[in-house]
Amino acid sequence: MSNINEKPVGGAAEIEAQPSHTGGPVYDHDEKMNVDYNRTGAIDAERIEHDMTVLQAVRAYPAASFWAFVMSCTIIMESYCVFLMGQFIATARFCQDFGVFSTTANDYIIVASWQSAFQCSGPVGALIGVFIAGPITSRIGYRWATIGGLMFLNAFIFIFYFGNSQGMFFAAQILEGIPWGIFIANAPAYCAEIVPLRLRAPATQMLQLFWAVGSIIVGGITYHYQNRDDPSAYRIPIALQWMFPTPLAILLFIAPESPWWLVRRGRLEEAEKAVARLGRASANDSPADAVAMMRRTIELEKTEKKPSLVELWKGTDLYRTLIVCGVYASQNLTGNLIANQAVFFFKQAGMADNTAFALGLIVSALQWIMVMLSWILTTYLGRRTIYVYGQFINCVFLVALGIAACTGSNTNTAVSNAQAALGLIVSVLFCLGPAPASWVIIGETSSVRLRPLTTGVGRGAYYIVNIPCIFLSSYMLNSDKWNLGGKSGFVWAGTALFCSVLSWLYIPEMKNRSFREIDILFTRKVPARKWKTTVVDIDDDN
Repeated sequence: MSNINEKPVGGAAEIEAQPSHTGGPVYDHDEKMNVDYNRTGAIDAERIEHDMTVLQAVRAYPAASFWAFVMSCTIIMESYCVFLMGQFIATARFCQDFGVFSTTANDYIIVASWQSAFQCSGPVGALIGVFIAGPITSRIGYRWATIGGLMFLNAFIFIFYFGNSQGMFFAAQILEGIPWGIFIANAPAYCAEIVPLRLRAPATQMLQLFWAVGSIIVGGITYHYQNRDDPSAYRIPIALQWMFPTPLAILLFIAPESPWWLVRRGRLEEAEKAVARLGRASANDSPADAVAMMRRTIELEKTEKKPSLVELWKGTDLYRTLIVCGVYASQNLTGNLIANQAVFFFKQAGMADNTAFALGLIVSALQWIMVMLSWILTTYLGRRTIYVYGQFINCVFLVALGIAACTGSNTNTAVSNAQAALGLIVSVLFCLGPAPASWVIIGETSSVRLRPLTTGVGRGAYYIVNIPCIFLSSYMLNSDKWNLGGKSGFVWAGTALFCSVLSWLYIPEMKNRSFREIDILFTRKVPARKWKTTVVDIDDDN
C-alpha cells in the first residue's frame, strides 16, 4: 500500500489518522500521517473515466460542467477590459478628451506612448495578480481566492469610472488587473480539476469562448456608444463592468471546491462531498473511489515540502513549467495582438469608423463560433495537432497580410480591403486552433500538487511577453510612429514560426491521458512526439 506523508505542525509527533465514515482519513495538510487508500477503487474509477465517451461524461457530470462554466465566466471581465481599452483608442470622444490633434491623421489621436501605457497597465496589474494567486489559492482554495478577487474588482471599477485624467485611467487599469491575474491563474486549473478526463478539453476551452464573449459584449456596446459626442461614449462602457462581479461571486459562494485541492489539503471527507456534488456519485463510480483515484495520483508526487515557486524550476517540474510558460507567452506572438486591436487595425487599414467597429464585432462573433468548432477538433485530433499546425497556418496568413500591405497605400480600396480581410482571418483562425488548445495544454501539463503555482507563473510569462509586445504593436500601427499597418504581419509571422517550431519539438499530446498517466510520462522523460504511442498500464505507479 502507498503512504501519504506530510510535515507535522510545529514538529509534532507523527499521529495515526482516524477513519472517516467512508474508511478514509480526515487530516490537515500540515500533519504527517500514514494513510492507506483503496487502490482497487482508484483503478476502477480511472478505468471508468477512460471508457466514457464525451456525451456520456456530460450526462454523468452535468454539475461539474455547470461549475466549470461559471468559473470560466470570470474571464469575461479580463477580456472586456482588454478589448475596452483597445476600443477606446479608436473612439473619437475618448481621443478628443485624452489625446492630441495629429496633423498626419488630421484628427485627435491617443499618442503611441499613452496608447501603449493604457493597454499595458492592465497586464502589469495582472502580472502582480498571478503571482499573488498561486500562494493564496494553495492556502484558501480556488473559490475563496476568486470571490475575493471579484469583490476587489467591484471596488477598483469605481476608480476607472470616475477617472478624469490619463494617469487615473492608467492607475485604475493596474488595480483592475490584479483580480484579472487571480481569475486567469485559477480558472484553467479549477476547470481541469472538477471535470472528468473526457471533458477537460471543452471545459478549459470555454475560457477562450468567454474571452470571445467578452470581446463581443465590448464590440456591441462600443459600437452603440462610440458616436456619442459626450463622455458617456466611454463612461457607460466602463460602468457596465459592474454587471459581472457580484452575480459571479454569489454563484461561486455556493459552488463546490475542487476535490483535488481538498485532497491535497487532506480534507478527504469534504472532497467526497464535493465529488458527489459534481455528479460522480453513481453505482459505478462512488465518491470514495474517485477520491482514491486522486490520492493515488497525488501519492506519485508525495513530498514533505510545502509547494513553493522554487520547486517549479527543478527536475521534471522544470519541463512542465517551461511548457506552460511557453504556451502562455506564445499567445502574444501568433496573431493575438492583431485580434486584440482589431478595430484600431481596421482603421489603420483605411476603414471608416463605423465600418471598423462593425468589423471588430464580426471578428468577435466569428471567434466565438471558431472556439466551439475547436471543441470538435480537439476531441478528434488532439491538443498538440491543432495547436502546432494552427500556428503554422497562421504564419502563412500573417505573411500574406504583410505582402498585401506592400502592394499599395491604404487609400487604395482593394489594398485596404485585402488587409482587413487577412487581419480578420488571422484573428479568427487564432481562435480555431492555437488559442483554445493552449488552455487545454495549460490545464493538463502541471503537476497536481503545484498546479496553482504553475498556472500563476505561466500567466506571468504571458504578461512579461505581452507588455513589450503591446508597445511594439502600438508603435507599428500608430500613424505618428512607424505606421506599418499590415506590414506588421511580417514581424508576427517570424515570431509565430519560431513558436511553431518549438511547439512541434516540445509539446506532448495529452489527449485521453489521466493526470496519473501524465505524471508518469513526464517522470519517464518520454519525448514529446512519442507520447501518443507510449502505453501506460492502468496498474503503473511509476
